[in-house]
Amino acid sequence: MSSAAVVQAGDAPDPTVRNLLEQDSLKWVFVGGKGGVGKTTCSSIVSILLASVRQSVLVISTDPAHNLSDAFQQRFTKFPTLVRGFSNLYAMEIDPKVENDDFSNEGMEGFLSELTNAIPGVDEAMSFAEMLKLVQTMDYSVVVFDTAPTGHTLRLLQFPATLEKGLEKVMSLKNRFGGMLNQASRMFGLGDELNEDAMLGRLEGMKDVIEQVNRQFKDPDLTTFVCVCIPEFLSLYETERLVQELAKFEIDAHNIIINQVIFDEEAVESKLLKARIRMQQKYVEQFHMLYDDFNITKLPLLPEEVCGVQALQNFSTHFLAPYKSALRRGSVEELEERVSTLKSALQEAETELDRVRKGKQVA
Repeated sequence: MSSAAVVQAGDAPDPTVRNLLEQDSLKWVFVGGKGGVGKTTCSSIVSILLASVRQSVLVISTDPAHNLSDAFQQRFTKFPTLVRGFSNLYAMEIDPKVENDDFSNEGMEGFLSELTNAIPGVDEAMSFAEMLKLVQTMDYSVVVFDTAPTGHTLRLLQFPATLEKGLEKVMSLKNRFGGMLNQASRMFGLGDELNEDAMLGRLEGMKDVIEQVNRQFKDPDLTTFVCVCIPEFLSLYETERLVQELAKFEIDAHNIIINQVIFDEEAVESKLLKARIRMQQKYVEQFHMLYDDFNITKLPLLPEEVCGVQALQNFSTHFLAPYKSALRRGSVEELEERVSTLKSALQEAETELDRVRKGKQVA
């Protein structure tokens, strides 16, 4: 970690994502966590921030829900598309299943279906390998993955092992059926490109690509994983599981983004909100205790969704500097704000009471 990542609060890591921008060697940035915690918003903003310091950035959604298009309010496909308003930020959305027409030939269908049924995830592995091949030929400075919920991400990291099993299955099929498949493909006039040797070569090629990329994934100079969560028990538990799994796969992770935090300095009068604040504070403290060597960035809960480039850019300020409420609890300004809030609430209630009374009189 660079010395710039240390703030005045003793030796605590900087509570921002600046370390990601300062690490010039970074090539792959994964953003993941439980469903519904704001991963897409965070990966979109991280890619926008990286685009301000790097030559070219590609953000890829591997989540079948494809919220990237919603976040930027622009339609993306499985081919990189320039994000409107940028000259060096591209986005693409891929489905984690085989989309390649190369495999749809009739002669191979039975063979492939047996292979994919025998090895769960091999179709995703093939698709991911194809996408990585594509990405590598494009030579982006840094690639940001907006990953699907946790389990999906970890499967992605197991792909070399999955493909290894796939290759073993191909070999066993080859031994069982001998040259039968070759004869069948020639008999149907499908040519030699559909025989199992071609398939084997294809799988070997993909395995090489994924193993090469996975070596990069295990290099902390090239790859890091950003965990996104919210201050609730299930999210804390899921984050802990994710951090443990990443350590098992030797993937670097030292950034946690805690989203949807309600800050208590504000003039909050709602009992429900006050209870939520107390609950959240308990989990935020636990995050700090568990991950005292992580860069923990807290993002405020907003009254509206963050959609569109302008909204994403506005919200990005909280990624670079800790959020500070406009008011300090107990200050004259905060008390004045609370009195003003209470007065307007009282006024609304009186107006509503008058309306109901008049309605009763009419009845």
